[in-house]
Amino acid sequence: MDRLRAFEVFAAVVARGSFVRAAEALDTSPANVTRYINELETHLGTRLLNRSSRKLSLTESGEILHERCRLILEEVAEAETQTSATATRPRGRLRINVPVSFGILQLAPLWPQFMERYPEVELDIVLADRVVDLVEEGFDLAIRISRGGSTTYSARKLTTSRNIVCASPGYLLRHPPPKVPADLSGHACLGYTYAQTADEWNFTDKTGAAHSVKVRYAMHTNNGDTARAAAINGRGVIWQPTFLIGADLKAKRLVELLPGYRLPDIDVMAVYPSRRHLNAKVRVMVDFLAQAFAGAPAPWDR
Repeated sequence: MDRLRAFEVFAAVVARGSFVRAAEALDTSPANVTRYINELETHLGTRLLNRSSRKLSLTESGEILHERCRLILEEVAEAETQTSATATRPRGRLRINVPVSFGILQLAPLWPQFMERYPEVELDIVLADRVVDLVEEGFDLAIRISRGGSTTYSARKLTTSRNIVCASPGYLLRHPPPKVPADLSGHACLGYTYAQTADEWNFTDKTGAAHSVKVRYAMHTNNGDTARAAAINGRGVIWQPTFLIGADLKAKRLVELLPGYRLPDIDVMAVYPSRRHLNAKVRVMVDFLAQAFAGAPAPWDR
Protein backbone atom coordinates (compact mmCIF):
# COMPACT_ATOMS: atom_id res chain seq x y z
CA MET A 1 0.00 0.00 0.00
CA ASP A 2 1.20 3.49 -0.86
CA ARG A 3 0.63 4.98 2.58
CA LEU A 4 1.00 8.61 1.55
CA ARG A 5 -1.46 8.11 -1.31
CA ALA A 6 -3.85 6.38 1.10
CA PHE A 7 -3.66 9.39 3.44
CA GLU A 8 -4.36 11.68 0.49
CA VAL A 9 -7.40 9.61 -0.54
CA PHE A 10 -8.69 9.49 3.03
CA ALA A 11 -8.37 13.28 3.41
CA ALA A 12 -10.18 13.82 0.08
CA VAL A 13 -13.07 11.55 1.14
CA VAL A 14 -13.45 13.45 4.41
CA ALA A 15 -13.22 16.86 2.72
CA ARG A 16 -15.83 16.01 0.07
CA GLY A 17 -18.04 13.71 2.09
CA SER A 18 -18.28 11.15 -0.69
CA PHE A 19 -16.24 8.41 -2.29
CA VAL A 20 -17.49 9.47 -5.73
CA ARG A 21 -16.65 13.16 -5.32
CA ALA A 22 -13.21 12.24 -3.85
CA ALA A 23 -12.55 10.05 -6.90
CA GLU A 24 -13.44 12.96 -9.22
CA ALA A 25 -11.11 15.32 -7.33
CA LEU A 26 -8.25 12.82 -7.45
CA ASP A 27 -8.92 11.84 -11.09
CA THR A 28 -9.37 8.18 -10.24
CA SER A 29 -12.23 5.70 -9.92
CA PRO A 30 -14.56 5.23 -6.94
CA ALA A 31 -13.37 1.61 -6.82
CA ASN A 32 -9.78 2.79 -6.28
CA VAL A 33 -10.91 5.14 -3.53
CA THR A 34 -12.77 2.30 -1.83
CA ARG A 35 -9.73 0.03 -2.13
CA TYR A 36 -7.40 2.61 -0.53
CA ILE A 37 -9.79 3.21 2.38
CA ASN A 38 -10.27 -0.51 2.97
CA GLU A 39 -6.51 -1.17 2.85
CA LEU A 40 -5.85 1.73 5.23
CA GLU A 41 -8.42 0.47 7.71
CA THR A 42 -7.01 -3.05 7.48
CA HIS A 43 -3.45 -1.76 7.97
CA LEU A 44 -4.46 0.24 11.06
CA GLY A 45 -6.84 -2.44 12.38
CA THR A 46 -9.68 0.01 12.98
CA ARG A 47 -12.68 1.53 11.20
CA LEU A 48 -12.10 5.14 10.11
CA LEU A 49 -15.44 6.00 8.52
CA ASN A 50 -19.03 5.27 9.35
CA ARG A 51 -20.79 4.64 6.06
CA SER A 52 -24.49 4.98 5.39
CA SER A 53 -26.52 5.42 2.22
CA ARG A 54 -26.87 9.13 2.91
CA LYS A 55 -23.59 10.31 4.41
CA LEU A 56 -20.17 9.50 5.79
CA SER A 57 -18.93 10.35 9.25
CA LEU A 58 -15.63 9.93 11.03
CA THR A 59 -15.12 7.47 13.82
CA GLU A 60 -13.07 8.50 16.82
CA SER A 61 -10.02 6.83 15.24
CA GLY A 62 -10.87 8.53 11.96
CA GLU A 63 -10.91 11.95 13.61
CA ILE A 64 -7.46 11.36 15.13
CA LEU A 65 -6.02 10.14 11.83
CA HIS A 66 -7.65 12.94 9.82
CA GLU A 67 -6.01 15.62 11.95
CA ARG A 68 -2.62 13.95 11.59
CA CYS A 69 -3.13 13.36 7.84
CA ARG A 70 -3.90 17.02 7.30
CA LEU A 71 -0.64 18.05 8.99
CA ILE A 72 1.37 15.40 7.13
CA LEU A 73 0.00 16.41 3.74
CA GLU A 74 0.67 20.10 4.48
CA GLU A 75 4.28 19.26 5.40
CA VAL A 76 4.72 17.21 2.22
CA ALA A 77 3.32 20.04 0.09
CA GLU A 78 5.64 22.56 1.76
CA ALA A 79 8.65 20.27 1.29
CA GLU A 80 7.83 19.84 -2.39
CA THR A 81 7.46 23.60 -2.83
CA GLN A 82 10.80 24.33 -1.13
CA THR A 83 12.60 21.58 -3.02
CA SER A 84 11.22 22.75 -6.34
CA ALA A 85 12.19 26.34 -5.57
CA THR A 86 15.73 25.24 -4.66
CA ALA A 87 16.02 23.30 -7.91
CA THR A 88 14.95 26.27 -10.05
CA ARG A 89 16.17 29.23 -8.00
CA PRO A 90 19.84 29.62 -6.97
CA ARG A 91 19.84 29.48 -3.19
CA GLY A 92 21.35 27.60 -0.27
CA ARG A 93 24.82 26.32 0.57
CA LEU A 94 27.15 25.55 -2.35
CA ARG A 95 30.18 23.46 -1.33
CA ILE A 96 33.07 23.65 -3.81
CA ASN A 97 36.48 21.96 -3.83
CA VAL A 98 39.20 23.88 -5.68
CA PRO A 99 42.98 23.39 -6.10
CA VAL A 100 44.98 25.56 -3.73
CA SER A 101 47.05 27.70 -6.11
CA PHE A 102 44.36 28.04 -8.78
CA GLY A 103 41.81 28.83 -6.09
CA ILE A 104 43.89 31.63 -4.58
CA LEU A 105 45.21 33.19 -7.79
CA GLN A 106 42.34 32.78 -10.25
CA LEU A 107 39.13 32.01 -8.35
CA ALA A 108 39.38 34.10 -5.18
CA PRO A 109 38.93 37.38 -7.14
CA LEU A 110 35.75 35.96 -8.74
CA TRP A 111 33.85 34.88 -5.61
CA PRO A 112 32.78 38.43 -4.58
CA GLN A 113 31.28 38.96 -8.04
CA PHE A 114 29.31 35.74 -7.78
CA MET A 115 28.14 36.61 -4.25
CA GLU A 116 26.87 39.98 -5.42
CA ARG A 117 25.01 38.40 -8.34
CA TYR A 118 23.51 35.52 -6.32
CA PRO A 119 23.09 36.74 -2.71
CA GLU A 120 20.95 33.75 -1.69
CA VAL A 121 23.77 31.29 -2.41
CA GLU A 122 26.11 30.62 0.53
CA LEU A 123 29.58 29.68 -0.71
CA ASP A 124 31.62 27.05 1.13
CA ILE A 125 35.03 26.96 -0.60
CA VAL A 126 37.44 24.17 0.37
CA LEU A 127 41.00 24.45 -0.99
CA ALA A 128 42.78 21.11 -1.47
CA ASP A 129 44.94 19.73 -4.26
CA ARG A 130 43.94 16.10 -3.76
CA VAL A 131 41.13 14.60 -5.84
CA VAL A 132 38.08 14.50 -3.58
CA ASP A 133 35.12 12.13 -3.83
CA LEU A 134 32.29 14.57 -4.50
CA VAL A 135 29.47 12.34 -3.29
CA GLU A 136 31.29 10.74 -0.35
CA GLU A 137 32.61 14.06 0.95
CA GLY A 138 29.50 16.12 0.25
CA PHE A 139 30.72 18.49 -2.46
CA ASP A 140 28.34 20.02 -4.99
CA LEU A 141 31.12 20.97 -7.40
CA ALA A 142 34.86 20.67 -7.89
CA ILE A 143 37.31 22.57 -10.07
CA ARG A 144 39.98 20.24 -11.41
CA ILE A 145 43.14 20.87 -13.38
CA SER A 146 43.46 17.80 -15.55
CA ARG A 147 44.27 16.45 -19.01
CA GLY A 148 41.83 13.57 -18.63
CA GLY A 149 38.68 15.26 -17.35
CA SER A 150 36.56 12.90 -15.24
CA THR A 151 35.41 9.37 -15.96
CA THR A 152 33.21 9.26 -12.85
CA TYR A 153 31.30 12.55 -12.89
CA SER A 154 29.85 15.01 -15.35
CA ALA A 155 32.28 17.75 -16.35
CA ARG A 156 32.41 21.00 -18.32
CA LYS A 157 35.62 22.45 -19.67
CA LEU A 158 36.11 26.05 -18.56
CA THR A 159 39.44 26.88 -20.20
CA THR A 160 42.94 25.58 -20.96
CA SER A 161 46.31 26.41 -19.43
CA ARG A 162 49.71 25.91 -21.06
CA ASN A 163 52.51 24.17 -19.20
CA ILE A 164 55.91 25.88 -19.28
CA VAL A 165 59.40 24.75 -18.25
CA CYS A 166 61.27 27.66 -16.72
CA ALA A 167 63.93 28.81 -14.30
CA SER A 168 65.10 32.07 -12.75
CA PRO A 169 67.70 34.33 -14.40
CA GLY A 170 69.95 33.71 -11.38
CA TYR A 171 69.83 29.94 -11.87
CA LEU A 172 70.59 30.32 -15.57
CA LEU A 173 73.69 32.40 -14.76
CA ARG A 174 75.08 29.38 -12.93
CA HIS A 175 73.77 26.65 -15.28
CA PRO A 176 73.72 26.68 -19.10
CA PRO A 177 70.12 26.74 -20.42
CA PRO A 178 69.01 23.39 -21.89
CA LYS A 179 68.86 23.33 -25.69
CA VAL A 180 66.94 20.05 -26.00
CA PRO A 181 64.80 18.14 -23.45
CA ALA A 182 67.57 15.58 -22.86
CA ASP A 183 69.71 18.37 -21.37
CA LEU A 184 67.31 18.58 -18.41
CA SER A 185 68.81 15.37 -17.00
CA GLY A 186 71.79 17.47 -15.93
CA HIS A 187 69.70 20.09 -14.10
CA ALA A 188 68.19 20.27 -10.64
CA CYS A 189 64.42 20.08 -11.08
CA LEU A 190 61.58 20.93 -8.70
CA GLY A 191 58.80 18.35 -8.78
CA TYR A 192 55.07 18.51 -8.14
CA THR A 193 53.84 15.50 -6.15
CA TYR A 194 50.53 15.14 -7.98
CA ALA A 195 52.03 15.26 -11.48
CA GLN A 196 50.88 12.20 -13.43
CA THR A 197 54.22 11.71 -15.18
CA ALA A 198 56.36 11.55 -12.01
CA ASP A 199 60.02 12.07 -12.99
CA GLU A 200 59.48 11.68 -16.74
CA TRP A 201 58.80 14.89 -18.64
CA ASN A 202 57.27 14.48 -22.09
CA PHE A 203 57.62 17.07 -24.85
CA THR A 204 56.55 17.44 -28.47
CA ASP A 205 58.64 19.38 -30.97
CA LYS A 206 57.36 21.51 -33.86
CA THR A 207 57.23 18.49 -36.16
CA GLY A 208 55.11 16.54 -33.70
CA ALA A 209 57.89 14.19 -32.65
CA ALA A 210 57.86 13.08 -29.01
CA HIS A 211 60.77 13.62 -26.61
CA SER A 212 60.92 12.14 -23.09
CA VAL A 213 63.51 12.74 -20.42
CA LYS A 214 63.93 11.48 -16.87
CA VAL A 215 64.79 14.37 -14.59
CA ARG A 216 66.52 14.56 -11.21
CA TYR A 217 64.51 16.24 -8.49
CA ALA A 218 66.14 18.51 -5.94
CA MET A 219 62.78 18.94 -4.22
CA HIS A 220 59.27 17.46 -4.28
CA THR A 221 56.19 19.37 -3.09
CA ASN A 222 52.45 18.94 -3.24
CA ASN A 223 51.95 22.68 -3.72
CA GLY A 224 52.77 24.57 -6.91
CA ASP A 225 53.45 27.87 -5.13
CA THR A 226 56.16 26.19 -3.08
CA ALA A 227 57.91 24.95 -6.24
CA ARG A 228 57.45 28.37 -7.83
CA ALA A 229 59.06 30.15 -4.85
CA ALA A 230 62.05 27.81 -4.94
CA ALA A 231 62.46 28.36 -8.68
CA ILE A 232 62.32 32.15 -8.34
CA ASN A 233 65.05 31.87 -5.72
CA GLY A 234 67.29 30.01 -8.15
CA ARG A 235 66.99 26.50 -6.76
CA GLY A 236 66.11 24.70 -9.98
CA VAL A 237 63.91 24.17 -13.05
CA ILE A 238 60.15 23.85 -12.76
CA TRP A 239 57.34 22.66 -15.01
CA GLN A 240 54.22 24.61 -14.03
CA PRO A 241 51.01 25.89 -15.65
CA THR A 242 50.83 29.46 -16.86
CA PHE A 243 47.89 30.24 -14.56
CA LEU A 244 50.48 29.98 -11.76
CA ILE A 245 53.64 31.44 -13.34
CA GLY A 246 52.25 33.72 -16.07
CA ALA A 247 52.89 36.89 -14.06
CA ASP A 248 56.43 35.73 -13.23
CA LEU A 249 57.20 35.19 -16.91
CA LYS A 250 55.93 38.68 -17.78
CA ALA A 251 57.93 40.23 -14.93
CA LYS A 252 61.00 38.16 -15.96
CA ARG A 253 61.30 36.60 -12.51
CA LEU A 254 61.23 33.33 -14.48
CA VAL A 255 62.47 32.61 -18.00
CA GLU A 256 60.87 30.11 -20.34
CA LEU A 257 63.15 27.25 -21.41
CA LEU A 258 62.97 25.04 -24.50
CA PRO A 259 60.61 27.30 -26.47
CA GLY A 260 60.80 24.98 -29.47
CA TYR A 261 59.25 22.15 -27.45
CA ARG A 262 55.75 21.92 -26.05
CA LEU A 263 54.42 20.18 -22.96
CA PRO A 264 50.83 18.87 -22.94
CA ASP A 265 48.25 21.53 -22.15
CA ILE A 266 45.93 21.01 -19.18
CA ASP A 267 42.22 21.71 -18.95
CA VAL A 268 40.41 23.55 -16.19
CA MET A 269 37.24 21.53 -15.57
CA ALA A 270 34.08 22.07 -13.53
CA VAL A 271 33.11 18.63 -12.23
CA TYR A 272 29.76 17.78 -10.60
CA PRO A 273 27.97 14.56 -9.66
CA SER A 274 25.32 14.48 -12.40
CA ARG A 275 24.18 16.47 -15.42
CA ARG A 276 20.61 15.27 -14.90
CA HIS A 277 18.43 17.44 -12.61
CA LEU A 278 21.32 19.86 -12.13
CA ASN A 279 20.63 22.05 -9.12
CA ALA A 280 20.18 25.73 -9.92
CA LYS A 281 23.00 26.89 -7.63
CA VAL A 282 25.45 24.50 -9.33
CA ARG A 283 24.22 25.43 -12.80
CA VAL A 284 24.64 29.19 -12.29
CA MET A 285 28.10 28.69 -10.77
CA VAL A 286 29.28 26.60 -13.73
CA ASP A 287 27.84 29.15 -16.17
CA PHE A 288 29.42 32.01 -14.21
CA LEU A 289 32.88 30.41 -14.30
CA ALA A 290 32.56 29.48 -17.97
CA GLN A 291 31.76 33.12 -18.75
CA ALA A 292 34.63 34.38 -16.57
CA PHE A 293 37.16 32.21 -18.44
CA ALA A 294 35.58 32.49 -21.89
CA GLY A 295 37.74 33.19 -24.91
CA ALA A 296 41.16 32.11 -26.06
CA PRO A 297 43.84 32.30 -24.96
CA ALA A 298 43.05 31.99 -21.25
CA PRO A 299 43.12 35.23 -19.19
CA TRP A 300 46.59 34.48 -17.74
CA ASP A 301 48.04 33.90 -21.23
CA ARG A 302 46.78 37.16 -22.74
